[in-house]
Amino acid sequence: HQPPPHEGDPGGDPAHFPQPTVPGEQEGARTAKGSGRRRARATPPTHPPRSCLTRVTAGPYRAGVKARVAVLASGRGTNLQALLDDADVGPWIVLVVSDRNDAFALERARTRDVKAVVLDPAMQADRVAYDHALRELLETEGIDCVVLAGFMRIVGPEIVDAFRGRILNVHPALLPSFVGTHAVADALAWGVKVTGVTVHLVDDEIDHGPIVAQEPVAVRTDDDWDTLESRIHGAEHRLLPAAVRALVEGRIKVEGRVVHVLGEPGLG
Repeated sequence: HQPPPHEGDPGGDPAHFPQPTVPGEQEGARTAKGSGRRRARATPPTHPPRSCLTRVTAGPYRAGVKARVAVLASGRGTNLQALLDDADVGPWIVLVVSDRNDAFALERARTRDVKAVVLDPAMQADRVAYDHALRELLETEGIDCVVLAGFMRIVGPEIVDAFRGRILNVHPALLPSFVGTHAVADALAWGVKVTGVTVHLVDDEIDHGPIVAQEPVAVRTDDDWDTLESRIHGAEHRLLPAAVRALVEGRIKVEGRVVHVLGEPGLG
């Protein structure tokens, strides 16, 4: 279900979400860098760029918003299923994109009448061309926020710049430990006693952006890759829908590398 927009809320249209603000920015005039002069505040644009990321101190968060969310997945799509099954997040998902035509995530999308698109890397000249095609698809579909849920490609600067502050990634380790695609195997190889799950905002580096949420997962002495991954998936399915709700509803505040999440116990 999806509650109606609050009175005075412009229909929950993400085009009217408050813009992200730079951490440390004051509400009054700003001091010009390198001088003692005060610079007048710029007049806000009539139609600010879309953003799901807002500074929560600017006002109450928006419950009951409407958004168009795209999920990118390369495999079975269990995190996609967790998002589709969430009462709030599920209705927001309007597009699923995969780089593999045999990804079961596509079938999960079709079962829910969500548009499913294969964007085959072999059909593009290079990574830059692939990212350009992906950006065009996302913008054509009017996407507001993007979720990387087991997407096994690095999204390049064109995507990051176009959706900066509006892309979440879920990673099967407690970042900054075990960056990359072999995080579960790496945790076992290193003999750590605790690993876990991280949901973070995506920036220009791999598995690097500000951390929105983490959940530890104990590594048992008899664990193998399958048993440990199964428990990690359970944590992912709990964390990711909550993080997407927080992003879309404007309940995320970023200060440097520190993320605060309003109204979500256990996040931020």
